[in-house]
Amino acid sequence: MSDSVRVLIVDDSASIRRLIKLGLEADPRLDVVAEAGSAREAREAVRKHNPDVMTLDVEMPQMDGLEFLRRLMKARPMPVVMVSSHTVKGSEAAVRALALGAVECIGKPRFGRAEETLSALADALCLAAKARVMGAARIQPTVPYRQGNRNWNNKIVLIGASTGGVEALEAVLTGFPTDCPPTLITQHMPAQFLVNFAARLNGICKPNVSLAQDASLVQQGQVMIAPGGEHHMELSADGTRTRLRSGEKVSGHRPSVDALFLSARPVASRAIATLLTGMGSDGAAGMAALRSEGALCIAQDKETSVIYGMPRMACELGGVDVSLPLGGIAGRILDETNRKNSEVRT
Repeated sequence: MSDSVRVLIVDDSASIRRLIKLGLEADPRLDVVAEAGSAREAREAVRKHNPDVMTLDVEMPQMDGLEFLRRLMKARPMPVVMVSSHTVKGSEAAVRALALGAVECIGKPRFGRAEETLSALADALCLAAKARVMGAARIQPTVPYRQGNRNWNNKIVLIGASTGGVEALEAVLTGFPTDCPPTLITQHMPAQFLVNFAARLNGICKPNVSLAQDASLVQQGQVMIAPGGEHHMELSADGTRTRLRSGEKVSGHRPSVDALFLSARPVASRAIATLLTGMGSDGAAGMAALRSEGALCIAQDKETSVIYGMPRMACELGGVDVSLPLGGIAGRILDETNRKNSEVRT
């Protein structure tokens, strides 16, 4: 068991803990080292057993799971997978958990369908154990910049993200002023998650954040997120509007970062493409294509990525001009979209 992922199960229900434990112990990749029924017991178990990853319920006595997660990420950051009836179907609780640093959210196993859920949980725990979780210190801005009164140089910002992207996107977008450059985002998420994610960002960010609609105007002060579901979000050939296109998955995803990036090739000289944390390679080929045609391409660095997959693949394909820590990305984007500091590439 020395190479197994060490798991701590945290849930106030003894029967659910037992069900999760039985399911996980059937997987040779995992080793359940402890259980806890409250935040206090969980803190003690973390200190005593030093698990690789934790499952965490939202509803617990004395302190709920989200508050415990917030405190954990400050005191002892570690990979966490939320397992709760409150973190399904893209709920607000699920989006908040991801923003606080949870790697994944999975619904609580139900008798009769437990096998399917526990299999998905086992895979999620193995992935989460590989995640780099560094807590709040990772997202502090490292480059100061001015808010407002910007002299926009007509560049368009394109951002792709996957695992860890909720927290990363919040870090970037909360650094944008009200009159930020027009920004299009593809985040790998189910459609209902994206609805609540966009609403959350709109409430905490200065720009207007919304899900993109077909033919939405691309304009300063507007951040638009691909709505997912059956559609990819693309940029029109003249760079003035979004386009929602139904179709098969691209690079294994819908919405796809590659679909967004490749659609921007006609206006590559006006594009700033950014790849944030995420597993896999979606966006890497598109970023390389954009860079070859004059776009500025930024990748989140390894040290601050929860999963250094998509940015790494973009680097390997020669698609990256600069890799930056998460805290420095907003400042660099704002510098590059300010006419006083840069000129549009030709």
